[in-house]
Amino acid sequence: MSTSPSLALIDLRAWRQFVAVAEELHFGRAAQRLCMTQPPLTHAIAQLEATVGARLFDRSKRSVQLSATGRTLLPHAIDLLQRATELQALAHSAAEGSAGRLKLAFVSTVGFDVLPQWVMAFRQACPLVQLELVEATGDVQLLGMERGEFDAGFLLHAPGFAPVGLAGLILNTDSLVLAMPEQHPLAQAPVVQLTDMLATPLVMFPRRIVPSLYDAVFGMYHAAGLLPAVAQEAIQMQTIVNLVSAGLGVAWVPASVRQFQRPGVVYRQVVGAVAQCQTSLVWPHSSPVLSRFLEFAPPGASLHKLGA
Repeated sequence: MSTSPSLALIDLRAWRQFVAVAEELHFGRAAQRLCMTQPPLTHAIAQLEATVGARLFDRSKRSVQLSATGRTLLPHAIDLLQRATELQALAHSAAEGSAGRLKLAFVSTVGFDVLPQWVMAFRQACPLVQLELVEATGDVQLLGMERGEFDAGFLLHAPGFAPVGLAGLILNTDSLVLAMPEQHPLAQAPVVQLTDMLATPLVMFPRRIVPSLYDAVFGMYHAAGLLPAVAQEAIQMQTIVNLVSAGLGVAWVPASVRQFQRPGVVYRQVVGAVAQCQTSLVWPHSSPVLSRFLEFAPPGASLHKLGA
């Protein structure tokens, strides 16, 4: 099968030979530089000229000079060879995960502790990776990964959560603390008992956002024979804490949220509260760049396989 002119034009060997002759202006020296004999080089240049449809060199018995077409093409040929070299290096970087693209979704609580130092370390080590961060709730993340919109996602969930079809690693396990309005009668109490808080209205995220954690919180109330009174639902943890500060109720939040210091809100450990939460990184398909990202997990992160 014959090679089409368009395919022949991207023959890097031919352009490498052209550059060697153009720089040496001598077929013998160019052939020596290319570790070949002169007749095959002369033939290769003639073939390239036939493909281009123009003379690249003006030849005489005593000299070889670039033609007008050759002078025009030379800088482009040099650039082509340089780009080819860079492409090979880029391919190697992509194969080892230090180049490419990674689109990560995350819940807001991850931004308080886990994510910032992780991203900083990764970006410093892998500047060729195009890292895109998108804040999204758990339900949006799972749907996005199903559609191929996210490569991985940081999820908040209750222990025991194992999404179907996804691999993952547990990054940490956190206790739930109670965010209370500072004017609440027990806000300054040295010890807060769960039984003292069961009748207080809740500010809560909708179940569809984090069903496993929602059920874990409600389970504490059901164990006491009560149905929680939800005063207001909100999606983002910052919004939930802001609503607590306005006196709408109390909220169960991961302990890491205590870093979000909102005037009018105090955080208290509650004796008898058994619900916990975990943060995990989950993904539908592994990739070199994702594997590389995992290498930069913060020192404090204890990685355990999700569902194990």
